[in-house]
Amino acid sequence: MTIRVLAAGDHFVTNRLLVDALRREVPGEVDVRELTLPWPVVPFGRVGEVDEASDVEDELIEALRGVEVCVTQMAPLTKRVLDASPDLRLFCVSRGGPVNANLEAAARAGVRVTFAPGRNAVATAEHTLAMLLAATRRIPQTHADLAGGVWRGDYYTYDSVGPELEGGTVGLVGYGAIGRRVARMLEGFGAEVLVHDPYVDVPGKVELPELLRRSRFVSLHARATAETAGLIGAAEIAAMPPGSVLVNCARGALLDYDALCDALESGHLFGAAMDVFPEEPIPEGSRLLTAPNLVMTPHLAGASKETAAKAAAIVAADVARYVRGEPLQHVANP
Repeated sequence: MTIRVLAAGDHFVTNRLLVDALRREVPGEVDVRELTLPWPVVPFGRVGEVDEASDVEDELIEALRGVEVCVTQMAPLTKRVLDASPDLRLFCVSRGGPVNANLEAAARAGVRVTFAPGRNAVATAEHTLAMLLAATRRIPQTHADLAGGVWRGDYYTYDSVGPELEGGTVGLVGYGAIGRRVARMLEGFGAEVLVHDPYVDVPGKVELPELLRRSRFVSLHARATAETAGLIGAAEIAAMPPGSVLVNCARGALLDYDALCDALESGHLFGAAMDVFPEEPIPEGSRLLTAPNLVMTPHLAGASKETAAKAAAIVAADVARYVRGEPLQHVANP
């Protein structure tokens, strides 16, 4: 029997990628209709009771009529959408966490929600290392000076140069798929790696206070939960050695950004690099826009062509399992 599927792609995990992956995994078994969401041209936000979603409830409800399976990255699975979509049975989110889905309401409605863990692990790990090096070697600032016709020889003075990774200590807060890859890359640089993660037992694991005290470089890789909200605040930054570098390519909720700006302005931190923020886009007048020695990118650490292709492949594989009546691999609301 043919199953009707909605591919609700966007401008990153595109419908072409989703449809091609579905055709490979379940050829001839699905009738696919398409809806294109505006992300990332239009930023995501809170929609109803879910986070990080495209504001397309009305369009999604219309597109889901008669649909049994939806594959998407940013579509909002709210109670309102669920109530209006009685035929829906499977909602596949092509991202590392289905924060755009109301899992409890979906379970009550008999809709299983799957996700795509690890899809962007390589891209985010590579971006983390790039940000760490950019902040430590002042690459964005010196490029901007040169592009403006200014040769900053004073950056070569002893007090202006940063530390090397080789022989240094890097603390990783969180040791999931991304953290593990960052650790392997850092070991290639000859760095000592410390880890704080209550859910793993690996060499180099220490408690957070020891990690902060010993690490010249700290990189955040924890998931945003009630327990990790505000994990790194003023006291934690103060515990880092003077002249340290702090990187966050995980979630803005992990860090007190006012405390970060204070530490950059005082010179306690040599530099910092942020890909995620407490409010996105960054609002006009934010201290982040004027903080010294801060490298910023607009939440794109996980952005690569391979990430998008992996995301589509992971959700398509779960659709194939659903069609064959097999257990799903990545279920968020079992």
